[in-house]
Amino acid sequence: MEFDADTTRAIEALRRERGMGVSEAVNELVRRGLLAQPARPPFRQRTASLGVGIDVSSVADALEVLDGPTSR
Repeated sequence: MEFDADTTRAIEALRRERGMGVSEAVNELVRRGLLAQPARPPFRQRTASLGVGIDVSSVADALEVLDGPTSR
């Protein structure tokens, strides 16, 4: 089996470090890769302009603006 140069270096480093054979080192490196969690991008809330400027500090006032004065 033929490995890329960076993979060969990782295999050889692990073999020297732990005194294991090629198959053991390859299996260990594969397991590490399988267990690694991909980095998630930070959560970002998407927003959209509704075209209406509403002061939401008062729920009653906001509802009146959205639903009209007869909604109470």
